[in-house]
Amino acid sequence: MSRIPTPASILASPTAAQPLLAAVGEQLGSVPNLFRLAANSPAALEGYLGMMGALAKGALPAATRERIALAVAEINGCDYCLAAHAYLGKHLAKLSDDEIAANRAGTSTDAKADAAVRFAALVTRARGHVGEAALQAVRDAGYSDAQVIEIVQHVALNTWTNYLNEVAGTEIDFPAVAALETA
Repeated sequence: MSRIPTPASILASPTAAQPLLAAVGEQLGSVPNLFRLAANSPAALEGYLGMMGALAKGALPAATRERIALAVAEINGCDYCLAAHAYLGKHLAKLSDDEIAANRAGTSTDAKADAAVRFAALVTRARGHVGEAALQAVRDAGYSDAQVIEIVQHVALNTWTNYLNEVAGTEIDFPAVAALETA
């Protein structure tokens, strides 16, 4: 059970958040718990949706955005986001089970995406303190400075959702994902 109440429906949410949640419902076919939780602060929900919308217009493909989300969620230990992005990765971005497993491990089976996922994982672990070699490696893989900035923005956005879900203890409303085997 969530430690911060999650409104049970769009109508149970703050009035200012209701049109935002209705738009999420139209786009996704339902309103996942994360969005209803964030609706407790209409300003936070608006900011989250605004950043998601802006980044969707960016230069990174949807599959790479999901790959980054999976790596960041695994590093940050967010079971809610792991479940959500494993589902979205498989069903919307059409990632294979092997690719999802690789992403959760901070890599990719796709050579170019691998550079982005590795960089995102490093940014997450190092809290942004990456060296010149890491920046050059992602550039050498073919990513522009604009794309590097978008990778960092995706790390930040996903870290926010990871932290929010962990603080709140958001009830998972996607198929659960088993923890990775660690040595």
